[in-house]
Amino acid sequence: MNTSHTANLKKGLWLGLLGITMFAMTLPMTRLAVGTPEAPLMSGLFIAVGRAVVAGLLSALLLWWSKAPLPPRDTWGPLVLVALGVVFGFPIFTSIAMRHVEAVHASVMVGVLPLATAVVGAFLNRQRPSTGFWVCALAGTALVVAFAVLRSGHSGLSLQMADVLLLLAMACAAVGYGHGGRLSQRMRAEHVICWALVIALPINLPLAVWQFPSVALPASAWVAFAYVSVFSMWLGFFAWYKGLALGGTVRVSQVQLLQPFLGMLFAVPLLGERLDAVTVGFGVAVIATVFIGRRMPVQTPVKAAVA
Repeated sequence: MNTSHTANLKKGLWLGLLGITMFAMTLPMTRLAVGTPEAPLMSGLFIAVGRAVVAGLLSALLLWWSKAPLPPRDTWGPLVLVALGVVFGFPIFTSIAMRHVEAVHASVMVGVLPLATAVVGAFLNRQRPSTGFWVCALAGTALVVAFAVLRSGHSGLSLQMADVLLLLAMACAAVGYGHGGRLSQRMRAEHVICWALVIALPINLPLAVWQFPSVALPASAWVAFAYVSVFSMWLGFFAWYKGLALGGTVRVSQVQLLQPFLGMLFAVPLLGERLDAVTVGFGVAVIATVFIGRRMPVQTPVKAAVA
């Protein structure tokens, strides 16, 4: 591995960590905005489309201010897939689910996302992760899934509807991350999410107006909504997509294994949820898989030389 590649990987991992740290507050903040079944606040649909409208308007201003050119014609299809994954799918499924599960429970479900993102990234970029890499990815995923089952409060392995929605959200995010990371190798990273948000505005804007809250809500709900609009839906992707482009989707995606436990740490002061020794133990084990997995080889096929 040459010096330039090593430097890009290191920078990509740090940017990925910055993006994931912003994303880790998404579920606790969404829970704060959506409320509980006993004390509902904003609707899940409004949070999902409303945050995309705020981020979409900011994106339109940034694209205009930076005189960004229109994306090449062959990028519009992948941009639509990015929008379907991270502008529509992930926000809608998580926002609806978060009224029915605690942030700590939802955070551990995010543990399946690194493996899903790595699979999508490897497929799109024709990369061949080593067996050791996949063992580490599967081990980390198994740890967080085991933790989710252990703390689910239900016997057996059956999933609640909220869990199904969260798993669907992870699948949508993986598709959006994979295509977004690939597009960021051709476009400026911030322009990828900006164009995806602008593409979605004609659908999200009327839905947000329709779902706008008709009753007064506490300031905490609006602060949480502002966070998921500006950081979760916009600025976090600037760092995340740039990190994926620099370090590679397959490798940088493993930083996501830290997201469930960062989410739990944020849920403690924000929502008053409890963090105990078992949670910390699982967190340390997952961090170990990230540390080992990032050192496993990932091969990218070299284009055949022209004779």
